[in-house]
Amino acid sequence: MAVRAPLHLSSGNLKEMTSGLVDQIVDQVIYQYSTNPSVVLNVVSSGGSLASINDTRMQAGDFSTHASSFPPESTTQEPQMVTVTYDKINSTTTGNSKVTDTGKTWPVYRTSTGHIQAMSLTDIKDTFLYPAINLMTTASTGTQQGGTYTIHTATSLSGATLISSTPIFMDTRADTSAYSDTTIGDHALDNPQTLTSYYLHRINGSNASYTKPMFITGANNLQEFNSGTFESLVREWIKDVAVNAGGYRISYNMGTSGSGNARGSGIANTILTGSGNYQTRQVGGNDYRAQEFPDGSTSTAATYYLRIHKS
Repeated sequence: MAVRAPLHLSSGNLKEMTSGLVDQIVDQVIYQYSTNPSVVLNVVSSGGSLASINDTRMQAGDFSTHASSFPPESTTQEPQMVTVTYDKINSTTTGNSKVTDTGKTWPVYRTSTGHIQAMSLTDIKDTFLYPAINLMTTASTGTQQGGTYTIHTATSLSGATLISSTPIFMDTRADTSAYSDTTIGDHALDNPQTLTSYYLHRINGSNASYTKPMFITGANNLQEFNSGTFESLVREWIKDVAVNAGGYRISYNMGTSGSGNARGSGIANTILTGSGNYQTRQVGGNDYRAQEFPDGSTSTAATYYLRIHKS
């Protein structure tokens, strides 16, 4: 590992950057990634590349009839489970045209023998790019995770941009108030209500100030980087690292468990756990009906998470 202290110009003198100044550049690297991420999540109608997750709820069992008496509870169908599968998050990667290291491409540092030379691409990765990936892939959801994704229970989230107004998951349960003995045989078996909707957001970066490092010109002079030139360099290389660098590739997964750090709200699939609310209805002299409706307390059947991972 070769972490360097780049040189910068201070009151006309060359000085080594402090760790705080290096951290400012790392934050700028993250911001540059946030402007055009190379690992992208989108919301699709179905068939997303991340693992599917299930919403489950109970619906009424089929009603039973008899010509002379109410069908006993032991003969009526129990409430049945309805499963809705969500696979709405799709992950893709984008390519980029990164600049080739010429030997003078990157900032300079002072060697242990007092010479001034350009940092290598390995130095740049160890000093700026890998630390940026380390920050971006934590469980936090601040500006140092800019360009990465999180889950929230509303379409608006401070410090983030909504990817789609289409929920990536809706937690539904049976609406027990929609079932009545007076409508046995006349109403739908499935009467869901939506409790919580979950949405995909991308975290915004912050274009914080930083001290510009020095580099060697084609004429072998020292010059301070132009901000646009330096930012373009680190933007293209952090995008490449996020896709191609072993140990630092960014990926996402979805499920109740998995590698990486959970992001944002856990996605709860709740369900009613009762054994069935047995009800009867007589319609005319020879039409006796019985049915079991969803009932009971609410239980969380599963909690899913969007996780960010580096590998």
